[in-house]
Amino acid sequence: MKAIYFLVVFVNENICKDPKVVVAEDFFKHVDLGNVVNKLGSNVTPVSVNELPGLNTLGISLARLDFAPKGTNRLFTKVLNKGDVFVFPIGLIHFQLNVGYGNAVAISGLSSQNPSVITVANTVFGSTPPISPEVLTKGFQVDKKLINQEHCEAKTQ
Repeated sequence: MKAIYFLVVFVNENICKDPKVVVAEDFFKHVDLGNVVNKLGSNVTPVSVNELPGLNTLGISLARLDFAPKGTNRLFTKVLNKGDVFVFPIGLIHFQLNVGYGNAVAISGLSSQNPSVITVANTVFGSTPPISPEVLTKGFQVDKKLINQEHCEAKTQ
């Protein structure tokens, strides 16, 4: 009689760890205060399946956002108080600004296993090839001098 072998593979973009060797550390991640000494005064520390294997197959990830006083993460206007929650629909351009006098922290839940950050200004004004200033002037309904200034600033970043 021939032996029959079965190979069990768990896959969801990343290969899943064999359940027999899973440990508690696969479900825990300590995230320290991020470096907020930069132009925006903020820092995003992602916690995806790469940092926290226990997220694999859940289709979610997290992020810690740290803000120095007056730090921003480039407008909906809503002042949030301790314990408040705010939802950003997928694809909505948004930013956060710490209007307080001390550091602030936010925890973000994301509906993607592998999320990314897109800095709109760099994407629009620093693209290669560049988007025509005429298109941007018309699209944003602003003076062409402002568009040219943004193009120059984006190229230096």
